[in-house]
Amino acid sequence: MKRWLSLLLVVLAAAAMLWAWQPWNKAEARPQYRLGQVERGALSAAVSASGALNALVTVQVGSQVSGLIKEIHADFNAEVKRGQVIARLDPETFETRVAQAEADVKVAESAAEVARGGLLSRQAEEGKARIALDDALRTLERKRSLVAQQFISPAELDTAQAAADIAREQVRLVRADAGVAAAQVGSAQAGIAQRRAALRQARVELGHTVIRSPVEGVVISRNVDVGQTVAASFQAPVLFVIARDLAKMEINVAVDEADVGRVQPGQKVRFSVDAYPGERFTGAVGQIRKAPQSNNNVTTYSVMATVANPEHKLLPGMTANARILTEERKAVLKVPNEALRFRPLDAEGVPIKLEVRAREEGPGIPGRVWVVGKEGKPAPIVVRLGVSDGKATEILKGELKEGMEIILAMAEGADKPKKSARPFGMGV
Repeated sequence: MKRWLSLLLVVLAAAAMLWAWQPWNKAEARPQYRLGQVERGALSAAVSASGALNALVTVQVGSQVSGLIKEIHADFNAEVKRGQVIARLDPETFETRVAQAEADVKVAESAAEVARGGLLSRQAEEGKARIALDDALRTLERKRSLVAQQFISPAELDTAQAAADIAREQVRLVRADAGVAAAQVGSAQAGIAQRRAALRQARVELGHTVIRSPVEGVVISRNVDVGQTVAASFQAPVLFVIARDLAKMEINVAVDEADVGRVQPGQKVRFSVDAYPGERFTGAVGQIRKAPQSNNNVTTYSVMATVANPEHKLLPGMTANARILTEERKAVLKVPNEALRFRPLDAEGVPIKLEVRAREEGPGIPGRVWVVGKEGKPAPIVVRLGVSDGKATEILKGELKEGMEIILAMAEGADKPKKSARPFGMGV
């Protein structure tokens, strides 16, 4: 009997302990969150883009005449001065053209001398004809006087008149011949000018066989070798590419149309290149080109940034991964972007759908962060957001203070909320 009584007491005690525990009736353990803090500090917004480094001024040196490359006096990375000879073409053909043009000038000058001689001859004949005309006119006047005195017959007067008319016409004829001779002289002089122009052209082309550097700089490309023939029929072939000054360079980055409105001349640019992965370089936006570039329905604009390169570490063609600092803030409240993306879960483990907030007046865009409220439940705080650097965002308005804890995400390993349930068969 005592044995059964002891066993009953043990069963009752176990039942009492089980009833006191009741894990299925207790509220589910509070969910665990990973928390962060509202901080105050500097914040900067930037536009990320990539592009290529180029020399600030690049000059393509070509040949204005066709010919065979005879000499090359500059190679890759060679420093050249303005006017320095960097290549020569075979001048033999052009020297022959100069000699031919010089001979043509001499021929034209000889023809001009002959024309001048002919003009002088016509002018002398014209003078002789004028003298004969004057003599005929004087004879005519004398015979008129004699006819009036009836010393000679009128027939002799007619003869004198005819002689005077013939002398007059002879003067006109010789004058016309002199005009023709003068025109021939003018034509001969024009021929001389034409031949001299051809001579100058031949000499210019001969001078073009010597290729000189138009600027002081560094040869970054050489496209010809000795013995190669260059043809300048439609456009000048590029023989050399010279960078004027590698101490100053520029970056041409492609900025998306959605971000180009935030970019302004003078903004700072920070970039890196693969050749120096641990080093950062700086520059400044110089120009935003208005010509759009479309590729696969994506429109971008070229932004040119100038960069100082005193050590010549940066080389043309390097790929630059750049960040254009569009806005900078100091001593502002900011929260991690992770907090702005957080949404609590309901009892089914589904993110809570929030009501659409009415559009508020004021700067910034609306947002919401969550804090741990009463009974460990998340409570929302409406805020207005400003500048973001991709990791944190400025808080323009909201009931947040520096140092306040906010929810970033569910803690790793934390169980999702579940509906409470009693074990099967254990009461109502």
